[in-house]
Amino acid sequence: MVLIAGAMLALDRFLPLFHLWGAPYSWAGYFFIAGGLAIANWHARLFKKLGTNINTFGEPGKITREGLFRVSRNPMYLGFVTTLAGVAVLLGAASPFLAVAGFALLTHYWYIPFEERAMLQKFGQEYTDYQHSVRRWL
Repeated sequence: MVLIAGAMLALDRFLPLFHLWGAPYSWAGYFFIAGGLAIANWHARLFKKLGTNINTFGEPGKITREGLFRVSRNPMYLGFVTTLAGVAVLLGAASPFLAVAGFALLTHYWYIPFEERAMLQKFGQEYTDYQHSVRRWL
């Protein structure tokens, strides 16, 4: 996420495409950044409390339905995308939104499927039931 935010800053500086808005409208980005970071941090702390693995490429620890896991199978990624969208709003140019879309697509089509395969392998039907009852994003 931090690398993508850096790329967004570079895009805004060197290839803004066109400017969408400025202050005070761009200030709304701060709310998205704060909200996204709060969501991601809340669920990272939840994983620590539950003693489960947060590393994408590590072995899954357990299935939880606490916090936003009741309504989203991926609240941390949701927090990251919300944070990046906030950075894009704050910058106010079109090109940073391309980086947000790229991150969301990479997450949706690579990171999440990787994690879901690991969860299915470890938890089987229990995870399948969770997939059927809780949406991937919202």
